[in-house]
Amino acid sequence: MIADGLTIGQAAAFVGVTIKTVRHYHRLGLVDEPERDGSGYRRYGSADLLRLVQARTLAGAGVPLAEIGELLDAEPERFAVALDDVRRRLTEQIEELTARRDTLHRLAHGDRALLPDRACAVLDRLADVGFTPDYVAAQREALVLARAMVPGIFDSFLARLETSLDDPESVELTKRGLDARSWHPDDPRIEELASALADKLLADRAQLAMPTGFRRQSDAASRYGVVNHHREGEEPSIARLNALVEANLRAAGIDVPRQ
Repeated sequence: MIADGLTIGQAAAFVGVTIKTVRHYHRLGLVDEPERDGSGYRRYGSADLLRLVQARTLAGAGVPLAEIGELLDAEPERFAVALDDVRRRLTEQIEELTARRDTLHRLAHGDRALLPDRACAVLDRLADVGFTPDYVAAQREALVLARAMVPGIFDSFLARLETSLDDPESVELTKRGLDARSWHPDDPRIEELASALADKLLADRAQLAMPTGFRRQSDAASRYGVVNHHREGEEPSIARLNALVEANLRAAGIDVPRQ
């Protein structure tokens, strides 16, 4: 049968495409239409089938149809270069799809959709050392806000949390701060606690430095305030505690952004 040529239906079946696809290749000029035989049928010979196979293979590999015709007619050297370009584009697509898949995986695991693994580890440690779920949730929210709104200081913010978790005294001071939520805003213990917290922060001034690029932003103070004063509206005593800590840091020469 091949000696006389194949009908379009047989050719499509042999190559693994539909008749519609073969006709589409013809319209685009990727494959020439064979001459009709005496019965009025177009008969596809081995050269036609080879061209169809090549076109189908390149299309399946991601080569745009508009490029296939020129590519098939190219010299071997140019053909090889073009294939390398296709490989590169496919690799990029694979990397993008892999990244999307990983994002979906992270979405299924809560925090990991919005925060890097390092930040998630810090949240796990907060729970491990006895902080309440509400406090862990507040820190999660603050980390998400910091990463989105002040990415320039996100790493330093994270490093400060990690350092405090390595210091039992810092952990206890932070827990006292949580107790302060039930105090009256004018409770004198708030001033004492603010002084102790500021002294602990000042023990490592390097972690308090603001990146130069961040300070150049016209809205830097507002961005910083959104993160550092997150949830304060719900807790007046904590708002006063944070304000006193910042005042003590400024008095010690630390450049804390003002809203």
